[in-house]
Amino acid sequence: MIQRTEQRTERCVHVLNRALHQLFEDCPDTYLLGEDIIDPYGGAFKVSHGLSTRWPDRVLTTPISEAAIVGIANGMALRGMRPIVEIMFGDFITLCADQIINYAAKFRQMYNDQTRCPVVIRTPMGGRRGYGPTHSQTMERLFLSVSDLTILAPSHLHELGEALIHVTRHGAGPTLFVENKVMYGEFHAPPQAGRAGLFSCRHLGEAPLDTLYLSLTDFEYSDATILCYGGMAGIAMQAAEQLLLEHEISCELLIPCCIKPLPHDGFAEALERSGRLVVVEEGPLTGGWGAEVAAQVQERYWPQLRGPVTRVAAKDGIIPCARPLEDMVLPQKEDLMLAVIRAVSGAKVGQL
Repeated sequence: MIQRTEQRTERCVHVLNRALHQLFEDCPDTYLLGEDIIDPYGGAFKVSHGLSTRWPDRVLTTPISEAAIVGIANGMALRGMRPIVEIMFGDFITLCADQIINYAAKFRQMYNDQTRCPVVIRTPMGGRRGYGPTHSQTMERLFLSVSDLTILAPSHLHELGEALIHVTRHGAGPTLFVENKVMYGEFHAPPQAGRAGLFSCRHLGEAPLDTLYLSLTDFEYSDATILCYGGMAGIAMQAAEQLLLEHEISCELLIPCCIKPLPHDGFAEALERSGRLVVVEEGPLTGGWGAEVAAQVQERYWPQLRGPVTRVAAKDGIIPCARPLEDMVLPQKEDLMLAVIRAVSGAKVGQL
């Protein structure tokens, strides 16, 4: 029997907090701006805990104005500093959209490539915690068409701390760093010795922003490829294990850290083997990340596909507070399993 090999010793929230402490220790030009980030509170999800005690002059608590926070950070970045912004809830990213879209992401092209705005905007996204319609959304899809903006959304399997350190130190432009709320409490479990639990694992692209490529059959055969990111990684892994055990359907998983621009590492190999792609995300179906992925995949890899790209996502509409209703809106393991079964069998929606 295959043994699980990951070391479950540290939760993701602590990994991110430790990375911030390391950044502040090593890089004197790093600053943090946000609401309620001063100790003892240390931020709504405690990712910023302890920073203001050690570096009171570089942790700047702000009024409740997301537009002002990002605007100030943009100015700091233009002056050569490396600011990190903490937006308390990802839903509030709409309040600073103007500063991100019309300023941070446009400075390089507006000024003929003579300046950079390397601001990192960290924010928790996602539901499954009963926070209701205005504190549970997954909204990174709204920024997919913004040029010069990088969007990172790592999972609990990625080197979270290294990804945050890397983009803060070396990012050449604005970065939206998405942290799934449920992931905060999960154990950090990066692959070790080529394994992630029951899965064989390959690293595609350059670390620490690499794509993880997982297989339960040591990449020998596959019936379907599942593409997911962030908080959906754990759900996709559970679905893949159950599909193999109960239905003898083998799935490979592609889990990118960077979702914009979308890295295509591994796509050709995976689709050559399976011929089927199922894209799953926690955001809503209409206008989602999966729609863009489906378009790109069908344009680039049409000869390898045996059928259309299948999408699994949240239902359109608000996210309720009550857990049973929230579960009905957000994509669950069973939704993904059914989508894979349909894709493999060639069944249409409504069948099975």
